[in-house]
Amino acid sequence: MKVNENCDVYSFGVVTLEIIMGKHPRHLFSSFSSVSSSSSSSSSSSALPAHQIPIVDVLDQRISAPMHQVASEVVSLVKIAFSCLDSSPKSRPTMKQVSHFLSTQMLHLSKPVHMMTCGELLGFDPLAT
Repeated sequence: MKVNENCDVYSFGVVTLEIIMGKHPRHLFSSFSSVSSSSSSSSSSSALPAHQIPIVDVLDQRISAPMHQVASEVVSLVKIAFSCLDSSPKSRPTMKQVSHFLSTQMLHLSKPVHMMTCGELLGFDPLAT
């Protein structure tokens, strides 16, 4: 693996999710990889595909779910983290883009956070809004 800025932004995404989840996001990564793999039969029948995982299940369960303004900020962070974890390093934002997004923008939620799924955040380019 060649270490470069794309690795840094990927690491930022991992650390961001780790903070939001309160644990390492390895099970979330395995859910994402099973969605991108062509064989879904190898995944556990009890596990939901990544696109169906409710956002509230990704959040640290030791604290209450965010509401209102905080919910928008948390969802914004999750979206940017997902974009940093894009499987194609060339498709990931730069840290400069991430920094700009975090300092100037916040996404507005179209529905309550408890009704949102990871699928609504995957493949979303927060830097294009």
